[in-house]
Amino acid sequence: MAGARRKFTTPGLMLQAMARADADAAEARVGFTASRKVGNSVVRNRSKRRLRALVDEIMPAQALGGTDYVLVCRQETAVRPFDDLRRDLTTALGRLKLLRSPQP
Repeated sequence: MAGARRKFTTPGLMLQAMARADADAAEARVGFTASRKVGNSVVRNRSKRRLRALVDEIMPAQALGGTDYVLVCRQETAVRPFDDLRRDLTTALGRLKLLRSPQP
């Protein structure tokens, strides 16, 4: 199963994605993780909150459904400017070819 997973790392986050065979094509599931390397519990929770805000903003409109996504916090996640994090997530989705095509 781990072989079917794809990932892309940016300075602010790591995005892992895996297509689901039993998936509803419109639904994407998202999970978050932050190891102790990121910092203490305050820093880890802040990092996950920032990533949740990004997902709420970007994923419904731009990410493909039928996929499981895991966003992994990095040490930069808590302090990186939000616009840069937004660009990191969009870049990662694009590099993994998981962006929805624009609707005409």
